[in-house]
Amino acid sequence: MRKLNDYGKEIGIGAAIVVLVFLLYVGLPPAIIVMGLLMFGAIFLFTRGRGGLAMGTAGKRAATRKPEFLTFEDIGGQEQPKRELTEALDFLVYRDKIEKLGIRPLKGILLTGPPGTGKTLLAKAAAQYTNSAFVAASGSEFVEMYVGVGAGRIRDLFKEARQQATKLKRDNAIIFIDEIDGIGGKRDGGQHREYDQTLNQLLTEMDGVQGDESVRILLIAATNRKELLDPALLRPGRFDRHIQVDLPDKSAREHILKLHARNKPLSEEASLAKVAEETFGFSGAQLESVMNEAAIYAMREKSETLNNVHLSQAIDKVMMGERMDRETTREERERVAIHELGHAIVAESVRPESVAQVSLTPRGQALGYVRHHPRQDSYLYSLDVLEQQIMIALGGAVAEEIFYGGRSTGSRGDFDQATSIVRTMIESGMSDLGIVHPEAITQEQWSGENAKILDGLTIRTRELLGKHKPTFERLLSILIREETLSGEQLRDQIQQAA
Repeated sequence: MRKLNDYGKEIGIGAAIVVLVFLLYVGLPPAIIVMGLLMFGAIFLFTRGRGGLAMGTAGKRAATRKPEFLTFEDIGGQEQPKRELTEALDFLVYRDKIEKLGIRPLKGILLTGPPGTGKTLLAKAAAQYTNSAFVAASGSEFVEMYVGVGAGRIRDLFKEARQQATKLKRDNAIIFIDEIDGIGGKRDGGQHREYDQTLNQLLTEMDGVQGDESVRILLIAATNRKELLDPALLRPGRFDRHIQVDLPDKSAREHILKLHARNKPLSEEASLAKVAEETFGFSGAQLESVMNEAAIYAMREKSETLNNVHLSQAIDKVMMGERMDRETTREERERVAIHELGHAIVAESVRPESVAQVSLTPRGQALGYVRHHPRQDSYLYSLDVLEQQIMIALGGAVAEEIFYGGRSTGSRGDFDQATSIVRTMIESGMSDLGIVHPEAITQEQWSGENAKILDGLTIRTRELLGKHKPTFERLLSILIREETLSGEQLRDQIQQAA
């Protein structure tokens, strides 16, 4: 059976010929006719590229993206999301079992979590696991200024998924839409008709109102802003499963590092376990970048293997940015050294063995930095832990006050971090204000409580650093001379003073 689009092309060509003959018959000059045809052709090609006259192009372009061969074993960490996703995908693999138990097939799976945690990789592995046709698209591909274009592209996307499954002789198809918040945002009842029509069409397709049920379609979507999605999209029967893909823990980070180290020659001394300890809060994408940057550092030094120095440099690069060639005066270097030593000494005092390195190497916008690594991953924080974190943030400014009698602009970021932690304390009911809704607190109350907490912790920080003034002087000469100070050197000096 011929497609309706083929008939539409023939009708269009026939109509164009009739109009051309008519214009020649009435005596219109050929030059004007040619110019008109050229203008019409240019407009046609432009609107075709934009999707105005040929809305099927987006679906066809998306359908040609075939996933690389990827299995769940190739994805490091994320064991819980993989278990949840595998269980949901079994509804496609074992059709007879779910029909016997009367289970309604899942229509959609929503992957949520921070950027770089592997949501797209999970979707690709899902296609391999189920042996399904796979079509990928981005939410931004369906956003247009012309009303109806986005809805047409949604229809074409589902149509192409069915055609791909039929062509490959498969019963299932998986559609993956990345950054679905681009088309699935909450409807506010305003004048955004294009966005509303696109979302309405997506809801209709997920309900299967206009679809061919001979091919079962599972929609997998990813977003890091779930709170922006429309409630109609999140209800059961559309996105039945919401799977949280979080940042990896220590064991998962080590697993990810090992996967990305398979094609890289590591030296015998290289310790991926140590790298996993020092990369708390890193996503899978950042860990992959660490291994890649370490290989680049090894290439620069013409080394045949990657060692711990290369890995440490790579962590700093990913965390802080590229090393900058900034010329600083000796006074500035000494002030930066005192500032960073203030952070480090406070950290070692309240959290022993938490400092990995102190450096005067400028990276990004920082003239120096302290790299911390926790002894274990933490996800809940008590009042003592938050106060310790504030003291560490204030340690640099307090150290400058002790040695120079005043602060510098280098403490701005530290103060932002400290006030952010204070806000967390107040909103968690850990301040003298008690349990109170943030919107019920006036600006004066916020400012007063913030000043009260920070002033008290500044006094405690000043008392702590005052006891280590001789340690500052010994560490300062080492840091100025070598530019870096390891955590072991710092702890040895503190223990000698004790």
